[in-house]
Amino acid sequence: MTIRTILVDDEKLAIQGLQLRLEPFEDVEIIETCQNGREAIRAIKTLKPDLVFLDIQMPGFDGFSVVQGVMEIDPPLFVFVTAFQEHAIRAFEANAVNYLMKPVDEDKLADTVERVRQRLAEKKSTEEAEKLKNVLSEVAPEAAEGFAGEEAEASSRYEKLINVKDRGQIFRVETDTIEHIEAAGDYMCIYTGDNSLILRETMKDLERRLDPRKFQRVHRSTIVNLDQVRQVKPHTNGECFLVLDSGAEVKVSRSYRDVVARFVH
Repeated sequence: MTIRTILVDDEKLAIQGLQLRLEPFEDVEIIETCQNGREAIRAIKTLKPDLVFLDIQMPGFDGFSVVQGVMEIDPPLFVFVTAFQEHAIRAFEANAVNYLMKPVDEDKLADTVERVRQRLAEKKSTEEAEKLKNVLSEVAPEAAEGFAGEEAEASSRYEKLINVKDRGQIFRVETDTIEHIEAAGDYMCIYTGDNSLILRETMKDLERRLDPRKFQRVHRSTIVNLDQVRQVKPHTNGECFLVLDSGAEVKVSRSYRDVVARFVH
C-alpha cells in the first residue's frame, strides 16, 4: 500500500532534508510540499493524504492550527517535526503518530514510518469490517446479527475478575479497579489505588487476560489501565509520566509513548 504523504515546513532546507530521509521508504509517496499552514489546510482538504509531516512553529497558522483546521474531514495521520521539545505533550494531545526532533534521526524516522503502516492497516481493517457489516445488513440480516455477536463475544472473552492468591488469602479483584501493574520477574504487582497484591504470573500471560482497549503497556515492565489516567506530565528525552486517580505516577518510556496519543483528548 502506498502512503500518500504531504510535507509541511516553512524552511525549504528542512523539507529537502526530510525528502532525502524518506527516499529509502518505497511505500512513502510525497504528493505535495507546503510552506505554511494555510497551504497545508488547502492541500490536505484537496488531496486527502494518508500522512502529513508537520512543522509546529510556522508564521500565521502553526502546526496545531492546521490539525484543528481539517477536523471536519476524515483527517490524515500527523507526525510533528520540530526543534522544540516543550511541544511534545500537545503533539500527543493532537493524536499525533509521533513527535520527531530536528534534525530527524534516521532510526526514529524508520520507527515512525512503521507506526504509520500499523495505524493505516488498523484503520483499513476497521473500515473493511464496517463495509462488510453494512452489506450483510442489506442482503443477509441474519448473518449481520451473527457478525455483531462475534464482536460481542470477542469483547467478553477478557476477564472481569482476577483471582489473586496473596499472603495465604484469595482476593477477587475486579479488573476495572486495577490502576496499574508492574512486573518483578515472574511476579506481577497489581495496584488498585488503595491496595497492592502479588500475583505469580508472567506479564505476557496476564496481558492475554486483560482487555487491550483498556490495558496498555507503557513500559517494558508496566501496564496501565487507561481509564484510570487523569493527567500527563512531560519529562526529559521524550518520556512522560501518567498521573493516575490515586495520585500515583507511572513513567511512559519513549518506546511506548505513542500509547498516550490513543487516549489523551
